[in-house]
Amino acid sequence: MLSNFLPSFRRNAFIQTKRLYSELSANKLKVTKADTLKPLVANKDLIFGRTFTDHMVTAKWNEEKGWDAPELRPFENLSLPPSTVVFHYATECFEGMKAYKDKSGKIRLFRPDMNMARMNRSCERIALPKFDGEELIKLIGEYLKTDERWIPTERGYSLYIRPTMIGTQEALGVNPPTDALLFVIGCPVGPYYKTGFNAVRLFATTEYVRAWPRGTGDAKIGGNYAPGLMPQRLAASKGYQQNLWLFGPDHQLTEVGAMNLFMMIKDEQGELELVTPPLDGSILPGVTRDSILQLAKDWNEFKVSERNMTMPELRDLAKAGRLVEMFGAGTACVVSPIKEIGYMGEDIKIPLDPKDPNAQAGPYTKRFNDAIFEIQYGEVEHPWSVVIN
Repeated sequence: MLSNFLPSFRRNAFIQTKRLYSELSANKLKVTKADTLKPLVANKDLIFGRTFTDHMVTAKWNEEKGWDAPELRPFENLSLPPSTVVFHYATECFEGMKAYKDKSGKIRLFRPDMNMARMNRSCERIALPKFDGEELIKLIGEYLKTDERWIPTERGYSLYIRPTMIGTQEALGVNPPTDALLFVIGCPVGPYYKTGFNAVRLFATTEYVRAWPRGTGDAKIGGNYAPGLMPQRLAASKGYQQNLWLFGPDHQLTEVGAMNLFMMIKDEQGELELVTPPLDGSILPGVTRDSILQLAKDWNEFKVSERNMTMPELRDLAKAGRLVEMFGAGTACVVSPIKEIGYMGEDIKIPLDPKDPNAQAGPYTKRFNDAIFEIQYGEVEHPWSVVIN
C-alpha cells in the first residue's frame, strides 16, 4: 500500500509546488511614486552614469516561491547584509539599453528582445533565475512612462537603462543563490566619451587577456569587467583611451575596451570586406554588433565575415594600405572610430576619411552610426524600434 501511495504523494506535492511558484508578471506591478522629484540636469552637464532618475523597478525571487510582485518605487539605496552572496561570489549580471524620444514625443527602445534574451543567458551562466523577457520589457515601459521627463529630446542623448540581477541569499559558501533581486535603474546620458564622436587610440595589450574559450566572455556579468580596470589604467598612462584585447600566442583580435570590434579591409583585388571576430564563447554577442552585421548584409555592397584575425595580420594590412577603417561598437557609444593602435612598441596608424584630413571617422563608420541613429530615434520606420507609449 505504501509503495502505491508514494508516487501519488510525490506527484501531488510537485503539482502544489508548481502552483506556489510565481512567474515574473507586469500585471502584478505595485506603484509607489516619489514624494519629491529631483531637478533635471542640462544635457551639456551630463556625465555618463552619474545622474539617476526618480524611480526604479525591483522584483524579488526565491527558489521555492518564484517571483514576488514587482514594484515601481522611488530610487533609493538597497539594504543588504554583508553576508549577501553577491558581495563574495560575484553572482551578478546586467544589461545595457537605451530609451529615445522621437520628434513626435514617442518613447522608443532599440531591439529590447535581444537584451532580454542575452540577460537570461547571463543569468543561466551564473546560476541566477531566468525570467519572462516580455514581462520585463513591460515593466521597463511603465518605468519609462513614469520617469519620462528624464528622457532627453536632443539627438545624441538618451536615457541609459540598466536592468540588473544579483544573488541576495545571506550565506557564505559557493552555491547557486536561493534568493535574488532584479532591479532596473536609468540615467540620462550624452556621448560616452568626453571628446564626443572622435577617433580613439588603442593599446593592444599582450600581457593581459579579457576572456578565453568556454569561459564567461559571452555573458554580461560584472566579473568580466573588474579585471579589465587595471589594464585600462595602464593603457591610459601610456596615452591610449582603451585596450585592444588579444588572445592566444598568435594575438587574435577579440574586443576593444567593452565593445565589439569591426575592421573594413580590402583583399588583394581591392574588394571590400567587413570583418568582426566570431562568437566563439569569448566574445560578447552585442546588440549593436548584430545590428551592424544585419545592416551590412542588407546593403549587400561588400563581403561580411565573422572570422578570426591576428594583430600581425592587421599590421601587415595597414602597411600594405589595405586596412580601410576600424571601429568599436556597443550600446553606450554606438560606434567608436579608431585612429591608432599601439602594439609591440609600434604605433600603427588606422585610416579615417581619405577625402577629409580633419575627419574623425571614416565614411563606413559614419554610415553605420547614422543608420542606427535614424532607427533609434524613429527617423526611419524599422521593426527594431519599439514604441513604448
